[in-house]
Amino acid sequence: MKRDLSNLTCQTFDVLVIGGGIYGACVAWEASLRGLAVALVEKSDFGGATSANSLKIIHGGLRYLQKADFYRMRHSIFERKTLLKIAPHLVHPLPIVLPTLRGGRQSREVLRLALKINDWVSWDRNQGLTDPEKQIPEGCAISLQDLQQLIPNLPTTDLTGGVIFHDAQVYNSERLTLAFIQSAVSQGAIVANYAEVTGFLQNNGQVKGAKIRDVLSDDTFDVQAKAVVNTSGPWLNHLLRSLPRTSLNVPLAKAFNLVTRPLFNHSYAVGLSSQIGNRLFFIAPWRGKSLVGTAYSVSEDPPDRLSVTKEEITGFIEDINQAYPAAQLNLEDVHFVHRGLLPCSQVNPLKLAEQYRLYDHRKEGYKGLLSVVGVKYTTARGVAQKAVNWILNTIGQKSISSLSASTQLYGGEIERFDVFLQEAYHNLAFLSPASVQRLVYNYGSAYPKVLDYFEGDNNPNQWDMMKAEVRYSINAEMAQTLSDVIFRRTEFGSAGVPTQETLQFCAEVMGREKGWSQKKIQEEVNQCLEMNLPFTQFQTQASVIK
Repeated sequence: MKRDLSNLTCQTFDVLVIGGGIYGACVAWEASLRGLAVALVEKSDFGGATSANSLKIIHGGLRYLQKADFYRMRHSIFERKTLLKIAPHLVHPLPIVLPTLRGGRQSREVLRLALKINDWVSWDRNQGLTDPEKQIPEGCAISLQDLQQLIPNLPTTDLTGGVIFHDAQVYNSERLTLAFIQSAVSQGAIVANYAEVTGFLQNNGQVKGAKIRDVLSDDTFDVQAKAVVNTSGPWLNHLLRSLPRTSLNVPLAKAFNLVTRPLFNHSYAVGLSSQIGNRLFFIAPWRGKSLVGTAYSVSEDPPDRLSVTKEEITGFIEDINQAYPAAQLNLEDVHFVHRGLLPCSQVNPLKLAEQYRLYDHRKEGYKGLLSVVGVKYTTARGVAQKAVNWILNTIGQKSISSLSASTQLYGGEIERFDVFLQEAYHNLAFLSPASVQRLVYNYGSAYPKVLDYFEGDNNPNQWDMMKAEVRYSINAEMAQTLSDVIFRRTEFGSAGVPTQETLQFCAEVMGREKGWSQKKIQEEVNQCLEMNLPFTQFQTQASVIK
C-alpha cells in the first residue's frame, strides 16, 4: 500500500470516498469488492479520529431489547458474527458480567428473561462460524458468591447475584479499520491519507468529484468521480458548508473512554450501574489494562481541536468510583484517553443518535453526492453495503451482489485461530512469546510480510522486532508520521504512550527510512508525547510515560 497521489488524477473513478474512518473504509471495501473503481482520501490518517475512540466492544444489540427493537438487534447480531468471521485475528468473543439486584429492571428475573429473549433473537448467531473459539455462548445466571469473586467488594445492598452474556471485542480497532482499507487496495482501490478535500467539483447540478490538498506538500489537484460518498464523520458539517443549498447539519456529542490500570484480574468485562443519571458503565479488560467508559457531553470544540479537560476526567472518575468504590481510581491511574465525536439527535438534554442516515443530496440540487452519518462501529459494514447499492443506482450500473459478509479481510485468512496461534509460536520459536502474540493479534495471516523487514539473528531482542514493525508500517502501510506508527499501525501507543526510549528508537528508525533530520525526529517524538495530553496536560511528563 503506497501513497502515490498521481494515481488519483489519471482516471475518472466510479466513486470517491471522503474520509478514512471505519465507515469510509467499509464503503471503499464494499465498492471495490463489487468491481467498482474506487478512490478514498483522508485529511489526516486512516482511523485517526472517532473510529479509534471506543470501548472496543462489538455489540450484539442487547440494549435494544428495552425498546423491543428486534430489527436493530438482528442487524447488530449479524454484523458481530460477520466481524468474528472476516477478521478472526482482531475480533474475539468477550464475556460480560452484570450484577443483579432485588427488584426493578436489573432484577435477576428480568435480566434472565432478557438473556433468554436475546438467545432466541440471536438463534443463528454462530451460523457459519466454523471456528469454535469464535462462537457466542448462551447467556446464564451466576450465584452471588460467583459474582463476588468476579467483582470483589461490590456493595451488597440488594445484590442477588449476576448474569453473564457475550459480545465481542476488537484487539486493535485502528488495525481493523486499516484492514478494510488494505482489503480495498488489494481489489484495486486507490487510497491516500493526508489528502484533504477543500471543495466539490460540480457541473450542471452534478457533483463530479472533489478538490484535494496534499497536507504534506500543500499541492492541490482534482479527483474526478461519477459519485461521491461523504463519510467524513465529525467533519461532515464543515465539508458541506461549501454547498450553500444543503440543509444537513448534524449536532455532535463528545465521547471519551479511559485506559487505566487493570481494575480486575480476569477476562470478563463488567457492567456497573451508577445512581447518577441511571447510567451503565463498562469496564473491559484490554491488553493488560482496563478500558472504562463511556462519558458523553455536548461538544463545543471544532473537530480539529477536540480536547478533554482535567475537570471532565475527574468528574468521570468520581462517577466510576461512586458506582464501584473499590476501584479507587485517581488521575495517576489514567494511562490514555480515547476521545471522539458522535452524532446526537438532540443537544438539551443530550441524546445520542440511534439510527444511521444515508442522505442523498440530489433533492438539494447536488446529484451524485451521498452523506453517511454513522452511529456504531459494529454496523459500519452493513451500512456501507446500502451505500454501495446507492452508488450502483446513481451511476447506472446493474446490481452486483455483496460478498463482504463472507470474504475475509486482509490478514484474516485463518480457519482456527487457536491452531494458527500455536503454529506461529512453533514457527517463530526464535522470537519471544510476547512478540509472536503481538504479530498474530495485529497482523493475522499477513504477519510473514512484517518479518520480511526483520533484520535480527536467531537471538533477537525486542528492538529488532520493533524495528521490523516500524519499517513495515512505513513501506507497506502508508505511515507518514511517528504518530501513525505508534498509535495506529502498531500497539505501541494506543494503550498509553510508550517510554521515551521506545519513542526515540522508533523515531530514529523512521527517520532513516524517510530521510528526516534530527530536528524533524525530535519534533515527531514531541508530537507523540502531546498525543497523550488532551486534558490540558494535567499530568507531569514523568507520570505519563509508563
